[in-house]
Amino acid sequence: MTDSYIKEIEIEELLHTDPAQRFIVDIRPADVFARGTIEGAVHLSAEEIPKRMKGMDPSQPVYVLCHTGEQSMDVVYDLVGEGFSAVNVKGGYRAYLKYQLAQLMAADEAQEKEREQIERSLIKKFRKPIWRKFTKGINEYEMIQDGDKIAVCISGGKDSMLMAKLFQELQRHGRANFELVFLTMNPGYNEENWRIIQDNAKLLGIPLTVFETEIFDTVATIDKNPCYLCARMRRGYLYSHAKELGCNKIALGHHFDDVIETILMGMFYGGKVETMMPKLHSKNFEGMELIRPMYLIREEDIKAWRDYNHLCFIQCACRFTENCASCGGAQGSKREEMKELIAQLREKSEFIEMNIFRSVENVNLKTIIGYQKDGEKYCFLDDYDRN
Repeated sequence: MTDSYIKEIEIEELLHTDPAQRFIVDIRPADVFARGTIEGAVHLSAEEIPKRMKGMDPSQPVYVLCHTGEQSMDVVYDLVGEGFSAVNVKGGYRAYLKYQLAQLMAADEAQEKEREQIERSLIKKFRKPIWRKFTKGINEYEMIQDGDKIAVCISGGKDSMLMAKLFQELQRHGRANFELVFLTMNPGYNEENWRIIQDNAKLLGIPLTVFETEIFDTVATIDKNPCYLCARMRRGYLYSHAKELGCNKIALGHHFDDVIETILMGMFYGGKVETMMPKLHSKNFEGMELIRPMYLIREEDIKAWRDYNHLCFIQCACRFTENCASCGGAQGSKREEMKELIAQLREKSEFIEMNIFRSVENVNLKTIIGYQKDGEKYCFLDDYDRN
């Protein structure tokens, strides 16, 4: 028998065969086999193979694997001589490792190109609705000062992920007088949500600084206002860890729609006029400040950026709604009611949302019955007769 009768198969072709139809025998030493092999391969020494193949269909291909494809060639030669359909894996396990490395490099290159496209879209296609409003909000409300170290808090949703990319672009193309930490808390996400967060961070080139908590487990047994408690606990943990990392600010991804929804919720359900502020000093963590750099960016533009780049983010990571990793989130909440109301009003006038926003910018104290500041209440009657 000559070597011309010996069949060989390339690694790529082997990996594309039906796993149910391939029988791969790895003849390398047991300790080497244990450190890694081709998926589905079984370990047999050259001496054990004939015993294992007794009773097998001689026409069933047996793929023999060694480290370089040389020792396996001898085994294949013997098996063919005994009437079996044996095939040598060309290049052996070494060729498999080279193939896997090439695949990883190709995937990384493709991901790098996709990341560049995503970054370019912020500066080009979405320059006016997103980039300019991001920088306008930061400048108008003086959110960043020289020497700041900002913890960019990432929950895994579209808003916080976009905020992270905007901060990266701000450092790259604009101001570079501040430091960033991309802080991610895992309060007990399910495996699917956590995988999506990590995959998106890798795609977008966001280096996560992760810490673990058990907040979801803690609030799962709370019957009254679990969402409020969860939000307060998460905010507290973020402040605490950000301060430990030397940060003086935390950045949250609230956007324009969140602001006007908060205004209406305060009026309808709280009986007061107030808004979500663009920045706040922390009352419980001295020297810490909260900023909201997405303050002027509309949610519809965030969604447009997401969809344009074919991105998929988690939307409701809460333990109570965790089965919908990519759905629209909890239904029936007061905030959801406000979203629906604003959508109805928008159909009547395109200026409604901006007018709601401006209503807390252009407050005329002479036409207000009363207001509060620093715990003190004011009534128009207090100086009515002086006018």
